[in-house]
Amino acid sequence: MQLRQSERKRAKIKMALQGSAGSGKTYSSLLLAQGLTNGDFTKIAIIDTENGSADLYAHLGQYNVLTLTPPFTPENYMKAIDVCEKARMEVIIIDSISHCWDYLLDYHASLAGNSFTNWAKITPMQKSFTDRILQCDAHVIATMRTKQDYVLNQKDGKYIPEKVGLKAVQKDGLDYEFTIVFDIDIKHFAVSSKDRTGLFMNKPEFIINSATGKKILEWCNSGTNLQDARNKIKECTNLEDLKVLYNQYAQWRELLEYNFKQQKDAITSQQHLLNPQNFRNNGSIHYQS
Repeated sequence: MQLRQSERKRAKIKMALQGSAGSGKTYSSLLLAQGLTNGDFTKIAIIDTENGSADLYAHLGQYNVLTLTPPFTPENYMKAIDVCEKARMEVIIIDSISHCWDYLLDYHASLAGNSFTNWAKITPMQKSFTDRILQCDAHVIATMRTKQDYVLNQKDGKYIPEKVGLKAVQKDGLDYEFTIVFDIDIKHFAVSSKDRTGLFMNKPEFIINSATGKKILEWCNSGTNLQDARNKIKECTNLEDLKVLYNQYAQWRELLEYNFKQQKDAITSQQHLLNPQNFRNNGSIHYQS
């Protein structure tokens, strides 16, 4: 048993695309996969649960299709992932994982007994499915359908339903498991609602293309040695050099934020000690308020 420094090595991206019907999730997924494979469609597999929609874009290239039919159990999804992984696919598109959640909801409704306690039978099935995606030795792009969500707000003594945005047809919180989540609207514009890479967060909406996938691939393959980055931060002796590194490692700020803060405090403290105005005539330190 041994501790080690955290490090990201040639990551396999796990990402999700969520949008309503007609938003272009399947097409966008294929373009992302094209970039992730450097244009080699033979290394792309689509697990299709959408009645053959995966074949609509065969003109793009010779990608592989695995048609999944009901029942859409977590076990059948996992078997499909196994098939793709054994075939050494570099990108697996699961289009979509919403059918799995629909199945689990129906299964839960069919169980006799207490509805609340019956979730103890459903949760392990969902977790196994999620873990299989996250542990897959390939890039995974999962699509999720969305529907308009509503809340009841009280107004003039009456409860009135109000729109609060789109909600993915999947277990609440599943989006937190992915490295990147793109929300796609009906005009095919995408924004990132979750992004651990730092590549797309807080950026204007855009239309996904193969260059987007290429950009993600470069991030995956950069495999920055975080220890080297931390060492460079620690070696900084002035705030100007530290700022240069802060901009250089923009995509890893979430992982290095503490190191930047720690070194900034150390440099600021050192500069304070070396400031002649902070010494009294007898050499003792004088801290200015």
